[in-house]
Amino acid sequence: MSAYLFVEPRDPLEADEVLHFYALALGLARDRHPVMLFLLNDGVLPASRSQSTVLLRELVEAGVEITADETSLRQRGIATSALAAGVRPATIDVVFALLAAGRTVIWQRAREPASPASPDGRP
Repeated sequence: MSAYLFVEPRDPLEADEVLHFYALALGLARDRHPVMLFLLNDGVLPASRSQSTVLLRELVEAGVEITADETSLRQRGIATSALAAGVRPATIDVVFALLAAGRTVIWQRAREPASPASPDGRP
């Protein structure tokens, strides 16, 4: 049975694709695949108790291991004591260790900011 690592750098309130990403992880966990969700950058925002989403709770209940990057938490002023139930802090080293161990990685790419138009109005 395959084991998966999902890496999410985006806030679900900013990008609808995040919810689809969570749903994919949830489906794999319900099919009894080992799944870890590593939250990175703005992806850590729903990890705080005050911002926790229903879907994060569903992921935890389905057995998904949820980790939040310590550096990203610190940069956004989220204390590890304020993390939602089932979310634990971790370093990016977790990702590298699981990559080295051969875990299947699905890394959601952060959306590129829109390019400013050139002086003649063309993108």
